Amino acid sequence: MVEEKTLLHAVLVFPVTENEIMLGIKAAKIGAGKRNGWGGGIEAGENPIQAAIREFSEEAEAILLPEYLLKAAVVDFHNKKSNGEEFICRVHVYFSSKWIGEIRETGEMSDPRLFPKDQIPLEEMMPADKDWLIPALSGKKIYAEAYLGPFQKELLGKTLITEVNSFEQFDKPAT
Repeated sequence: MVEEKTLLHAVLVFPVTENEIMLGIKAAKIGAGKRNGWGGGIEAGENPIQAAIREFSEEAEAILLPEYLLKAAVVDFHNKKSNGEEFICRVHVYFSSKWIGEIRETGEMSDPRLFPKDQIPLEEMMPADKDWLIPALSGKKIYAEAYLGPFQKELLGKTLITEVNSFEQFDKPAT
């Protein structure tokens, strides 16, 4: 059984081209078997950009350059665990138009594949992704709040989407 981890600060990176987005399949942990971007927890002493670069390197075996990272969204995932405990994980979402090297399958992510932006397999992704990913891909800066049940398998309410002018106010972790 997958451990219900309490993760409070994370990043997510989606490689993109003008008309496509790359998605892999999570191999383990929360979201195993679902299509997603590359990412994970922000470690002590890291900022979100540093975490995005590190996570992508570990999970895709390719290199991101900070100047090609575009912050597209901040999503606060309100999680409810099986025992009723609740926590918020703030995820900083980036799109990257360039990377160095070939994005490879690893123990974390498999089947990296480009999809046309108008044919994203949302039904194969995490439950809230269908709500915030499309507006973020349209070029809007998005703040979203999603309410999820145990193991993030189901939405417990409507995902709230707000267009923002900047992400400055979200640079501090959610409380």
